[in-house]
Amino acid sequence: QVQLVESGGGLVQAGGSLRLSCAASGLTFSGYAMGWFRQTPGKERELVATISQSGRSGDMISYTESVKGRFTISRDNAKNTVYLQMNSLKSEDTAVYFCAAQARVLLSTSPDYWGQGTQVTVSS
Repeated sequence: QVQLVESGGGLVQAGGSLRLSCAASGLTFSGYAMGWFRQTPGKERELVATISQSGRSGDMISYTESVKGRFTISRDNAKNTVYLQMNSLKSEDTAVYFCAAQARVLLSTSPDYWGQGTQVTVSS
């Protein structure tokens, strides 16, 4: 049974930082592309950051334009964990953040598995 468990969300002032973690179990972690989505009420879920399935050429990483230069995604295959370091947070980053996994090289907008979500609230 695959489980993705997020942690690290919370309330932070604008300009602050948070680090989200997603611990995966029940899958061969290195064989999965991982990523973070976020969603606010009334809006579609948005793909924020992705990191590819681990390969000999290294990890391929991508970000949505609005977080480039502020967010960093990384993975630790020894710990079966993916991280999202969020710096210089803005009020518009407020959302529920979801971890996702997919058994392919690159994450799509239809992952195989989802976490339960963690709330990030940025106060201005």
